[in-house]
Amino acid sequence: MLLDVLTGFIQELRAAGVPVSMVEAIDATEALRFTDLAARAAFKATLETTLVKNVRHLEAFDTAFEVYFAHHRPEPESSGEKPVPGASQQMPGQSDRPGAGGDADLDELLEALFQALLSDDLAGIRALVRRAVDEFAGIEPGRPVGGTYYLYRTLRRLGIEGLLERLLESEEGRAQSDLEERLIREEYEERIEQLREEIRDEIRRRLVADRGREAVAKTLRKPLLEDVDLMHASRGDLAQIEQIINPLTRKLAARLAHKRRLRRSGRLDFRRTMRRSLATGGVPIDPQFRVPHPIKPEIFMLCDISGSMATFARFTLQFMYAMSSQFSKVRSFAFIDALDEVTSYLEVGTDFPHALDRISTEAEVVWVDGHSDYGRSLDQFWERFGGSLTRRSTVILTGDARNNYRDVNSTILPKLVEVSRAVYWLNPEPEAYWDTGDSVMGAYSRHCTGAYEVRNLRQLEAFVEQIALPPVGRVARPVPHEPGPGRFWRR
Repeated sequence: MLLDVLTGFIQELRAAGVPVSMVEAIDATEALRFTDLAARAAFKATLETTLVKNVRHLEAFDTAFEVYFAHHRPEPESSGEKPVPGASQQMPGQSDRPGAGGDADLDELLEALFQALLSDDLAGIRALVRRAVDEFAGIEPGRPVGGTYYLYRTLRRLGIEGLLERLLESEEGRAQSDLEERLIREEYEERIEQLREEIRDEIRRRLVADRGREAVAKTLRKPLLEDVDLMHASRGDLAQIEQIINPLTRKLAARLAHKRRLRRSGRLDFRRTMRRSLATGGVPIDPQFRVPHPIKPEIFMLCDISGSMATFARFTLQFMYAMSSQFSKVRSFAFIDALDEVTSYLEVGTDFPHALDRISTEAEVVWVDGHSDYGRSLDQFWERFGGSLTRRSTVILTGDARNNYRDVNSTILPKLVEVSRAVYWLNPEPEAYWDTGDSVMGAYSRHCTGAYEVRNLRQLEAFVEQIALPPVGRVARPVPHEPGPGRFWRR
């Protein structure tokens, strides 16, 4: 039975995007032989240690674990829990309708919850949570509704914030200093958060009992943070992405530096090898190689910061500047229907939200109506900054190429390709949407060294890793008239 549940749990992790290999699954099973299965914390720690390799995957792991290994608690009568005022008259299953009790019952329940929270009575809180879910969640058997819906209904009726205010009012006069007052507030906020978690867990247990683990896990499944679509991310997702960008780029920078160190062997130096072989009778026992000269590319970034592209441009700029140690130079340009250099706004140590506010208010990126005009912006870049491009320069354009039916001006990109190392285009829209409506992606992509669909951090990380490790030796140049990633020839 446990093996079947464990197998389903691992399959759910894989479906959520957490990479779990067959060897790691075997390791987890073997480790459980030496774990007390009755100790839930130790059981969870064992699975987490053997199956999770990245801290960003812990949220997906925790969600799947709570579904597949829900902590089923017995009812108060069988567990010996002491009766709780306001909870003994109503037992789970007695009513499935939200708000089945009247205002008097709600007041009684809230008073009991207040007393349980005040005394930190965990057993009493759990009993009251069961009653609250019975009366207010309105769980309908077989109905495919996520737990968040039921959680919202329960919390709305209970008025959790009101409970917190009552708890704080009950402690007025107790605090002797600002520090003590802060500690009291934090303690009660922690108890309120624990109440939320208990309600969430109770709802999840009932959903699992009603619909099965697989169905509930599928309902609660969320994409990993690195797979969240930047164009449609919620405010909470964007805040979490901002928090992981710097650690992510530090890790990527370390990996790229390590790869560069490993690339010590250049091409075979035939002349030195033959000279060295004279000491061994002409047998080339000790091949000699040319010393490689890795070249850090210069980056010129052109970002569409119009309304639809603002979020994507924000994280692209932030990611690239965090990776600036891997490039010899990074220059940034923002445009809507006019283009302006914004490198000075994004210096090292700059607060990014403040910098973006300055760009939107101070940079000259609007010419007429503030709608994207790629043709005019590219022409401005070529006229003003084209002379700065060299064979070490990599030009990166980010945007959806939706030109509002204006002049494409596709003659500029071939010029950029001719004078620079490579020209890449990052488009946050699905490739199926390219060249639909006012999109002119095809008119531009045919001239680029490579055009990529980059919708999330994982794809952005893969792209940066590709351009940060150029071919060793002389500067590579894209093959003329053969656009596409990875096609190079040496001068």
